Amino acid sequence: MDYIEAIILVTSFLLFLSLRVPIAYSIGLSALLTLIVSMPFLPSVTTLAQRMATSLDSFALLAIPFFILAGQVMNRGGIAHRLIEFAKAIVGPLPGGLAFVNIIACMLFGAISGSAVAAASAIGGFMNPMMEKEGYDKSFSAAVNITSATTGLIIPPSNILIIYSLASGGVSIAALFLAGYIPGILIGFALMIVAGVYSFIKKYPTEKAVHFKVFIKRFLDAFPSLLLLVVVIGGIVAGIFTATEASAVAVVYTFILAFIYKEIKVKDISIILLETTKTSAIVTLLIATSVAMSWVMSYENIPQEISNALLAISDNPIVIMIVINLILLFVGVFMDMTPAVLIFTPIFLPIVTNIGIDPVHFGIIMIMNLCIGLCTPPVGSVLFVGCGVANLSIQKVIRPLLPLFFMMLIVLLLITYIPELSLWLPSIFGF
Repeated sequence: MDYIEAIILVTSFLLFLSLRVPIAYSIGLSALLTLIVSMPFLPSVTTLAQRMATSLDSFALLAIPFFILAGQVMNRGGIAHRLIEFAKAIVGPLPGGLAFVNIIACMLFGAISGSAVAAASAIGGFMNPMMEKEGYDKSFSAAVNITSATTGLIIPPSNILIIYSLASGGVSIAALFLAGYIPGILIGFALMIVAGVYSFIKKYPTEKAVHFKVFIKRFLDAFPSLLLLVVVIGGIVAGIFTATEASAVAVVYTFILAFIYKEIKVKDISIILLETTKTSAIVTLLIATSVAMSWVMSYENIPQEISNALLAISDNPIVIMIVINLILLFVGVFMDMTPAVLIFTPIFLPIVTNIGIDPVHFGIIMIMNLCIGLCTPPVGSVLFVGCGVANLSIQKVIRPLLPLFFMMLIVLLLITYIPELSLWLPSIFGF
């Protein structure tokens, strides 16, 4: 490989980003410029367009707009409020109870909707005013909401795990879904430790314990929403339907639930479909351009050169995984999750499989790294949404975010070097 192609790819991409060109266009244009170095202009354009079109010719990708639609319905369907009330009944009486409620509600809503942004918006909209009223520091409440919202990308069903399956060449979606449970719950517990210590030091108030009858009522109110996880994941694991079919089932189920709750009217459907179309279009364009860039990188032998360079540093799996984690953490700061997964999976997956890392295990490691990136400036979408919902500047949220970041990094190390945390559940179910 002539290193000029790699230099053109990286510098043009960074240049477009610095000029505030949307990331999908930045990826596509930098891939085109790199390809033009190796072949004439017209074949370069034709080849890139063909790669973008064929990248979307996948039955598995149909799951993404369906899950996005299901998430939109949940966001408007009164599910967030019921999950918050159920979480309050469980952990409200504990020290820092409302912070725990925020975390658990984000975990549940994020898992059900599969969207960190939706969790930060829906749960933050309810919890931030509630926590502020009880005397909690506003920036702390926002920090808890921002970090806990990312757990929904690891706890299934998760669109980004489906995208990783596509980028990896067909790693089992069911195995990835099962692998996400323990790491996602671990992150939630780690964040609760920080929130509990902080709340104890600040002497924040606690909720009164609810009567058993009230607890049962709140559980029954939330149960239909929680049942969606059983229906979707249970159906996939049992082989009743594929992930794509499960996403369609999720849409039907959430619409029925929303109409039962009487939170959505017929006139709201057009707004929901419009928002779903907008989000799906953005994600689809990101997928198309990212896959095209991955192909260009492969055509120019860039992944092989990176692999050789990493293996030249060390053949020790511990050292290599530290380097890969550092690179992914850095990438997550500047790049959105979808293109990062599609671009860097083909680069790093051959390296980690060569040193004995299971592809399912690596998928969870990669997503965890990029989840941390969602909470960091300048590209962190969840950070911006969380700050927007709380009506705070990013500068005010950074300080309370730091101990939460630290705990997320500790969990990342545990997930990286204890494979059983990711692989135990898939192995039980035969994946």
